[in-house]
Amino acid sequence: MLHAFKLFISSRRYLRLLKPYMNTSDTLSQRRRTMAESSPTSPRRARSMSQPPFLSSSSVRLTEELLCCICLEMFSDPVSTPCGHNFCRICLKRYWDNSQIYSCPCCKETFIKRPELKINTTLREITLIFKEKSSQVKSDKFSLRRSEVLCDICDERKLKALKSCLMCQTSYCETHLDLHEKMTLKKHKLLDPVENIKDYICEKHERPLELFCRDDQTCVCAFCTDGDHKNHNTVPLEEESKEKKTQLMKTQTDIQQMIQKRIKKIQEIKHSAELRKRSREQEKAASVELFSDLIRSIERCQTELLEMMEQEQKVEEKQDKDLITDLEQEITELKLRDSELEKITHSEDHLHLVQIDPSSLYRAPDMKNWSEISMKTHVSVETLRRALTQLQETLNEKLTQTVLMKMQQYAVDVTLDPDTAHPKLALSEDRKQVRDGDNQHKVPDNPERFDKCVCVLGKEGFTSGRFYFEVQVKDKTEWDFGVVRESVNRKGLITLSPQNGFWAVMLRNENEYSACARPPVSLCLKVKPQKVGVFVDYEEGLVCFYDVESRSHIYSFTAQTFTEKLFPLFCPGLNAKGKNSAPLIISPVHYKK
Repeated sequence: MLHAFKLFISSRRYLRLLKPYMNTSDTLSQRRRTMAESSPTSPRRARSMSQPPFLSSSSVRLTEELLCCICLEMFSDPVSTPCGHNFCRICLKRYWDNSQIYSCPCCKETFIKRPELKINTTLREITLIFKEKSSQVKSDKFSLRRSEVLCDICDERKLKALKSCLMCQTSYCETHLDLHEKMTLKKHKLLDPVENIKDYICEKHERPLELFCRDDQTCVCAFCTDGDHKNHNTVPLEEESKEKKTQLMKTQTDIQQMIQKRIKKIQEIKHSAELRKRSREQEKAASVELFSDLIRSIERCQTELLEMMEQEQKVEEKQDKDLITDLEQEITELKLRDSELEKITHSEDHLHLVQIDPSSLYRAPDMKNWSEISMKTHVSVETLRRALTQLQETLNEKLTQTVLMKMQQYAVDVTLDPDTAHPKLALSEDRKQVRDGDNQHKVPDNPERFDKCVCVLGKEGFTSGRFYFEVQVKDKTEWDFGVVRESVNRKGLITLSPQNGFWAVMLRNENEYSACARPPVSLCLKVKPQKVGVFVDYEEGLVCFYDVESRSHIYSFTAQTFTEKLFPLFCPGLNAKGKNSAPLIISPVHYKK
């Protein structure tokens, strides 16, 4: 409380010291003050431009030259106009933004085109240096004011004062303070030693400032309440100081709470950043593993393709060799026949010529029809097609497996919400299984409950991010599941489609799979799924369904827009006289690498 009183008195002393400087008649000061009062953008009008007494007259003049005549503060990012005057960049910008003409706020020179503002770097550096020097001088003066106070009574060696008396306006060391108290002066008001005790004394009545006038917001003595402050709301300084301290403590508490909130927010940001970093590292590792597998698969497929091509080449080379051998043999036989015919046609033995068997003479020997045999000039297209198909299937398998593994990282714990379950549905105690219970249960008909469609929703909803869960569908002949938005219609017959807020796939008649789109999309699956994974990326508008066992993609809803909370949807289908009695089971997610 005393500390607050000292600070208040110090502020009054400081104001009194400034009085001689507050009437400076300098022309530039008056002009700047007038400009500031008339400026529509000035945040502080008619602020005193005089400087504290610890600054020299040259410093005062320099200070005035470093003041913006719009805001009356030292320049902040000073800019210069074509006419040579300087202003804060933001002040001049606001001044021109609120004016239809572009003129200098100081000399009123008008510019046809709005000048381009560039920071005067030299003036900015000078301003910064002067601010630092002024701050240092103020700090030094403040430390001098708070320096050691000496006893006013000691004659020779001055001892350190222990207390100051407001009534006596004197500071006492420990020895003289004892003498002071023994001289029936115990009613005098003592306080911690102060350098200039007159700051705590009323100038008009020469009495201690013991009261605070709330009407005029100033400290007064007891005699002031009979004069200028008569009928004013005055209270003891201790009471006002206590109230001010309470307000300060409340403000301090608010500030501390703000600090704690921001510290908590920083921790949340750091935690989120750490989670993202870990996720990125996992994604990087998964990507490296994926591409390493792809490279190995490509290399393996390449090796198999080359081996197959080499094998086919060997077969073809053998076939070519055999064909050449056959051709050479036929050529040899034809040459022999040609030689025989050559001899006969040049023979003069007419009797021998006519006795030759005509069938062997006029008929060419039996040979292969080589025109029907085509020669391969390139690799078989079918061979390349088979190799590429094999490579594509391998790559698709690897990609699907990697994508599924990545999705499984976003697994969430899903339980069933009995308040949404159709009355015929039977839920397990752990809320992980649901089946058609044949009989209708007596349950409240609340707005959240499905009354016609045999459905139930998950208890947990999601409004952002990614989530994944798996559903066992083994031994079932009918089911529907996926995700729905919170506001879907739950009464009467419902058509499952994204337009109605449902993103799901279904099974009918034991082996007829389809996606619940509009119109429905028939799905051709290679194997009958035993467990299906559902992945949702809220921001991307993506809902994917995967066969967990075969690690194959079933169907995806893409480019969707989610604006509400999404809930998992489960429809086990009717019992159908025991053919579809198996439950839908929310299964724990097991990572497979």
